[in-house]
Amino acid sequence: MMYAFDGSSLDGPAYTDVVDLAHRAPAWLDSLVSAWSTYGLGLFAVLMLAGWWRARRTGSGPALVALAVPLVVVLGYAVNSVVKLLVREDRPCQSLHVVTLEACPAPGDWSFPSNHTAIAAAAAVALICVSRRIGYVALVAAGAMAVSRVWVGAHYPHDVIAGFVVGALVASVTIIPLSSRPDTLARRLETTRLRPLLTASAPRREAAQERVGTPT
Repeated sequence: MMYAFDGSSLDGPAYTDVVDLAHRAPAWLDSLVSAWSTYGLGLFAVLMLAGWWRARRTGSGPALVALAVPLVVVLGYAVNSVVKLLVREDRPCQSLHVVTLEACPAPGDWSFPSNHTAIAAAAAVALICVSRRIGYVALVAAGAMAVSRVWVGAHYPHDVIAGFVVGALVASVTIIPLSSRPDTLARRLETTRLRPLLTASAPRREAAQERVGTPT
């Protein structure tokens, strides 16, 4: 028999309030939130690509930091998955027996912390070290992802809060040290086949620097 933690005592009433609100909301809003909850992580992949494309035009050091962002996100997901296995919290739709917008996962698909939110938060925090503009867009998107996961009934509020903290912490302890001194490693990698990923061609780089001024 599989024993699991029941998190409904923590913020079950808040969860049911959100689920009830979702049922009373217009159908177009529920469809929009559900689509974002399901497919929204794709936006973070686009933002990572945009951050890398911008960074490689300013130097190999910033480009190296941008290339590290997907690895940071994978690490954040891995750490979050380990926490899931340790805590083993049942999904709220299983504990509270409510009808949700998203189909209730099977038993054993643990709820705490939220993987979607951890991935989004890790991407957002890491992207801030690549480009503040892109990073802040990602941060808002990560908040929207967290809210959407409760709205569709997949997670308790404490699940998404914990997922955000896990993702942000993993990103902070990995990307910040790298972003402070990336040039030495970047210069070494420039002598390998990774060079095209780290630098734009010289004419393009010079043109980009003329447009943006001193690289940031």
